[in-house]
Amino acid sequence: MAVVIIDGSTVRDFVNNEEAFTKAIDKGFTDLDLNNDGVLSRSELRKAFESLRLIESHFGVEVAATPEELTNLYDSIFEKFDCDHNGTVDREEFGNEMRKIMLAIADGLGTSPIQMALDDSDQSLIKQAADLEASKLHAA
Repeated sequence: MAVVIIDGSTVRDFVNNEEAFTKAIDKGFTDLDLNNDGVLSRSELRKAFESLRLIESHFGVEVAATPEELTNLYDSIFEKFDCDHNGTVDREEFGNEMRKIMLAIADGLGTSPIQMALDDSDQSLIKQAADLEASKLHAA
């Protein structure tokens, strides 16, 4: 378990580091592309977002969501990612939307530091942002 302190600049620096961010996005995309066809289907992207439990819990309290509510949520997320509306999400669309999400997180954090406990094996983009910042501190 690792405890990290991050703020918006940690996340923004990670997104702006083209090499690190592209590597992370490519790995994430490949992990989600279960059938290795080079694009994400609606079901592949839904599986990824289901694991985040976007509306099934609210600050640790279980929230009852109907299957219809969940389907509407995941469909709206897919539509946002599928910029060319061809029914699949390619690597570029995925990267562009993840960049927007990460920059929104950075804006939300601003300059207020937060402390997070992360599993050492966690490979989330937030963890990778913290790791990049830590590597800069160790190099200095």
